Amino acid sequence: MTYLDSLADLIRSCLPPDAQPPSDSDDLFRFYAVLLKAKGEQVTDEDVHNAWAAWMQSVDNTHAALVPFCDLDTETRTFDAPYAEAIRAAARQVKRSADH
Repeated sequence: MTYLDSLADLIRSCLPPDAQPPSDSDDLFRFYAVLLKAKGEQVTDEDVHNAWAAWMQSVDNTHAALVPFCDLDTETRTFDAPYAEAIRAAARQVKRSADH
């Protein structure tokens, strides 16, 4: 297990109980871990969508949501919010740990 896997697990643990990550999404959560390292609490829903899109290209390159975030309808955009908040929550935990 690498540091990215540890961060990916932390992000998963910060998701709300009703979140339903895609199956076989370990690589997706590694992308989210990179977002945590790069942007921390500044990560946006659009960042999450872009990471998801990069991952989805290798899973199903015909998925209807493989468009820029600004082209998504409002309902589809809401799917990214819990993941962005989980990344921000994980970033806060990492920062608190580093401060102690």
